[in-house]
Amino acid sequence: MFQSRWLRLQMAALFLLVLGIASQIAVAEDMVHAVSGVVKHVDKASKTVVIKAADGTEHTIKYSEKTTVEGSKDAGKGAEKGSAEAYLDAKKGAKVTVHYTEKGSEKTAVAVKDAVD
Repeated sequence: MFQSRWLRLQMAALFLLVLGIASQIAVAEDMVHAVSGVVKHVDKASKTVVIKAADGTEHTIKYSEKTTVEGSKDAGKGAEKGSAEAYLDAKKGAKVTVHYTEKGSEKTAVAVKDAVD
């Protein structure tokens, strides 16, 4: 009888441990990261932008209609309406900051704004 209870207790503890680890992984995937750099390329077909950071690394980040645009003053036609595509296209060669989430190896832009030097 004692062994049966002990086994159930161990199984419950293992289940809680696995549940805790899984929830931490899920939370980590929803964290928002940021990268600042120069807009190197905008691919409208795949809805991606390549940002070259100061350290030389290039980040390919997806954007969508849900991506918000901040500081779109003088960014070009359509950007004032919050279009990430129009904003990014007008910012080729300029420095921006992209806030993004990452799931696996795919980065998805949440917000884009002019970088502050």
